[in-house]
Amino acid sequence: MTFSDPGVSPLRRRMIDDMRMRKFAPKTQSTYLRAVREFARFLGRSPDTATVEDLRGYQLHLVDHGTSPVSLNAAISALKFFFEVTLGQPQLMARMQPVRVPRKLPVILSPDEVRRLIAAAGNLKHQTALSVAYGAGLRVSEVVALKVSDIDSQRMTLRIEQGKGRKDRYAMLSPVLLERLRLWWRVARACWMAGGCFPGWIPSTHSARDS
Repeated sequence: MTFSDPGVSPLRRRMIDDMRMRKFAPKTQSTYLRAVREFARFLGRSPDTATVEDLRGYQLHLVDHGTSPVSLNAAISALKFFFEVTLGQPQLMARMQPVRVPRKLPVILSPDEVRRLIAAAGNLKHQTALSVAYGAGLRVSEVVALKVSDIDSQRMTLRIEQGKGRKDRYAMLSPVLLERLRLWWRVARACWMAGGCFPGWIPSTHSARDS
């Protein structure tokens, strides 16, 4: 999105600038813009003309149409940003209430199910990536961004840089997972050095701290 884009209204551009100033992730910006656009479609006019009752009516509309609690709260967060930050009218959100998200127990796979899941991956690279995601509790983007230098076999940790919320953190590294990473690193680096692989996930010309 650029300032010269003729398809962007001044109000939309201001909201984009407000999000850019706060370094919102592109995905968050897209989600917020879509939420405000959907509200404007419901309203039938520019969103900056909305009243407290319009917003209350919109939440009821979402509830009546079966919007999930997570999606409903996401829409409220987006509208809260738009009215409080972009328009400077926080009082308009007075009757918009976030809802409680039901907490459910996660599905726990048995050791055999985990082994079969990982084995079903097409190759060693994918098996290793899936093992890291499951074994260390990493998101896909965090697995993709992992580097050799993030693997600390002395402390048995993985350093996760700029994960969710743009925060750094450490994840525990099990001995089994460490051996999987070492195996993949040796295989992939040999292939890369021989010119047979595209420089991709994890292989590096530098050694891991204790590989």
